[in-house]
Amino acid sequence: MSTDELRPDPDKLLIQVQQEEARAQQGRLKIFFGASAGVGKTYAMLSSAKAAQAQGVSLTIGLVETHGRAETEAMVAGLPLLSMKEVPYRGRLLKEFNLEAALAFGRAHSGGMEPPLVLLDELAHSNAPGSRHPKRWQDVEELLAAGIDVWSTMNVQHLESLNNIVGGVTGIRVWETVPDTLFDAADEVVVVDLPPDELLLRLAAGKVYVPEQARHAAANFFRKGNLIALRELALRRTADRVNSQMQLWRDTNDSSLKNQPQWSTRDAILACIGPGVGSEAVVRSAARLAAQANLPWHAVFVDVPSQQQVSEREREQALRALKLAKELSAITATPTGSDIAEVITRYAREHNLSRLVMGWQGNRKFWRPSLVEYLAAQTPDMDILQIPIPKSEKLPLGVHKATEEKLPHQWTGYFAAIATCGLFAIAAVPLRSVLELTNIVMLFLLAVGGLALRFGRRPAILAAFLSVALFDFLFVPPLLSFNVSDVQYVITFAVMLSVALVIGQLTAGLRVQAQVAIERERRVHGLYQLSRELSAALMIEQVAEIAQRFLSAEFLSKSAVLVANDDHMLELLPHSMTAVDTAVAQWCFERGEMAGRGTNTLPASDCLMLPLKGPMRLRGVLAVQLSQTTSLTPEQLQLLETCASLLAISIERIHYIRVAQTSTVQMEAERLRNALLAAISHDLRTPLTALVGLADTLTTATPPLPEAHAGIVAVIRQSAQRMNAQVDNLLDMARLESGAVSLRREWVPLEEIIGSALAACGSSLGKREVNIHLPEDLPLLYIDAGLFERLLVNIFENTIKYTPTNTTLRVDAQLLEARVLLSIEDNGPGLPIGREESVFEKFERGNNEATTSGVGLGLAICRAIVQAHGGRIWGENRLCDGRVCGARIILELPCEEPPAEDGSHAADVSQGNIPL
Repeated sequence: MSTDELRPDPDKLLIQVQQEEARAQQGRLKIFFGASAGVGKTYAMLSSAKAAQAQGVSLTIGLVETHGRAETEAMVAGLPLLSMKEVPYRGRLLKEFNLEAALAFGRAHSGGMEPPLVLLDELAHSNAPGSRHPKRWQDVEELLAAGIDVWSTMNVQHLESLNNIVGGVTGIRVWETVPDTLFDAADEVVVVDLPPDELLLRLAAGKVYVPEQARHAAANFFRKGNLIALRELALRRTADRVNSQMQLWRDTNDSSLKNQPQWSTRDAILACIGPGVGSEAVVRSAARLAAQANLPWHAVFVDVPSQQQVSEREREQALRALKLAKELSAITATPTGSDIAEVITRYAREHNLSRLVMGWQGNRKFWRPSLVEYLAAQTPDMDILQIPIPKSEKLPLGVHKATEEKLPHQWTGYFAAIATCGLFAIAAVPLRSVLELTNIVMLFLLAVGGLALRFGRRPAILAAFLSVALFDFLFVPPLLSFNVSDVQYVITFAVMLSVALVIGQLTAGLRVQAQVAIERERRVHGLYQLSRELSAALMIEQVAEIAQRFLSAEFLSKSAVLVANDDHMLELLPHSMTAVDTAVAQWCFERGEMAGRGTNTLPASDCLMLPLKGPMRLRGVLAVQLSQTTSLTPEQLQLLETCASLLAISIERIHYIRVAQTSTVQMEAERLRNALLAAISHDLRTPLTALVGLADTLTTATPPLPEAHAGIVAVIRQSAQRMNAQVDNLLDMARLESGAVSLRREWVPLEEIIGSALAACGSSLGKREVNIHLPEDLPLLYIDAGLFERLLVNIFENTIKYTPTNTTLRVDAQLLEARVLLSIEDNGPGLPIGREESVFEKFERGNNEATTSGVGLGLAICRAIVQAHGGRIWGENRLCDGRVCGARIILELPCEEPPAEDGSHAADVSQGNIPL
């Protein structure tokens, strides 16, 4: 192996040094990781903390949840504690981790032999509203950035990537999660493991939860099957993290491991694909092996100079096999090099692959070792499995030669070799008396090197043999004869032939590698230009134009970009240069998979369709029209996918720029409208109040007004009051949206608020009958009584406006877990079909807008009040025999514990919020 291959990569060294410098400035994170609550993570953390304290480490407990466990509380004794931070929340003071105190502790104890250490239990915990960070793991990140070491605990169900898997196993969705990036970046992960049977015994003995909580947990989360599955997930996830660390270490020390044995810590399969029909059999066998053993696998096609001379048919078969491997979930690659065995060995070591799968056709030449023998000699630590290829799949005799005859450039190289050697010999004949024979040999070697550089390996081999023959015939005595007068010339011929062959081989290999490097550099430069132009694009139409220029230069192909509209239908952008089958493009967009030419889906299409996958969602489709003779190599397909990814990111960036601009305009318009409404409302309130007062004065005047005049005064008073109510709605809406209203919460019974609201409606109800059905065990609600009464009044008045006078109103309430549902039904025309949600928007009204008074703010105020209480409101139509027979307004409100309760976690356990 050459010195260059052993020399460390300077770019990797620079990145490694920069990462180490950054890590030196940060604290270290240690996670005590377990399968579920009760395995002893907190106890293990405290036990390690006591050992660290005995060694002189400055540490403190930021927060530890003992959950009433005596052994855990005993471990806390003797360890310093930080003061807790009290955060007001819904009328109560919650005790949370004091981040400011922890940072102050870190500053006070910095500069010692060891960095300060903070113990912080329950890494996945959500902080109370009003805290600096919404999540505790974000507090940990700030502590680490300040150079403070942190020890914490977490369960496997709190890992973001495993959250849905755990939910499927246990049937309980855990909402508090930790990003996998934080878990993988931890300096140390300690697995705290406990067999399921022992954990269930601890649960039954009351060592995990108090008896009532334990019964809930055993019936829901802590079933033995759940615990076994969670234990497997925890151990597998930890093993994956350790494997990644091992692979990272090998990558950073690759120069010292090139000749070291493979570390078979985890099995993985490498399928080696060569030119020919049997390569697909190798791929299928490797895929079956990987599926049976549940192993990751790779597939490679080594692009070496010798394969530049294989037939196009054989190369297409290899590329087709590589494509099949990718469809079967393999990681595919086409590494390049001058020696197949060396390239395969290097790839296997770089990716820590321990099993090689290769094809075997029994065509080994007795004088030349097979590729398998070369690999066995270089990789004694790897398993090599040969897949017999049936004789029916072997290449027929003459196929290779026949295809070579169709390659005119090869014959051109042979003719050039004959002509060049002849010209050099003719030119050197007159110089026999001037030049030494060694210099004439150098001329022939120069010819061989030039032919290898220009035409490749095989013409160079022919030139090497011709050079030796011409040198013997024209320059070695006896002249014009192949006889040799001195036996020493035989050594000269052998050395000359050997040197010529070596020069030809090396030059041809360097020629191919140079061509590959130039091609890759050109593609990288093209991608750089593409990304630079896309980063400057400000309109989606520019994206299509940039894509067309890039694809035309790289693939000589026409292209089109289709972008999804708000209805998830594709629209063709301008500057598209090819016709697109919209059905194929829509299929590609809906499924997020490639389709069209060159794929297994709708291959008859003229274009190859690639989905534009942005970071957030699919943005559209890129259509590329390839020529009938073009077959994409894996590198070209990867280039197309990279192009599609860059286009999607650019489209998404432009989209969010437009969304931000629109939102800014809407916010400014809303702010201006609220200010205008507030100003107008204040200006109207004074004259309206005066008008109502004057009407009251006229009504009580003496002598009494005539009956006709008294009726006019009553109409004036009613109209002024109605107008005043609308002005009040405008003011309330403006105050609610500006955040100027603070809730005055108190514990009140729901029936009292409903009674007050009905009394406020008074005579407006007319002859309408109101049926109220409230359960006897309905708890008190922690609400703002005044605002909630206003909410119900608005709903009742809205119902009165749109229903006949002889109809019935029904008010129902029910308790569902920790929520209270309140529904109000009527027998009117119902809500506008298709606009059930929009009626809660500002200035939205029902169907009979022309005959019904109002400005469309009543339900909007209701929604603002409900949202301020942490609930939600929606409307739906009542159906009777398939027709609309009324409307139903439903309110959902949180049901909180009265302040006299101690806040038991039993309900949390039944819903899956398991304390760590």
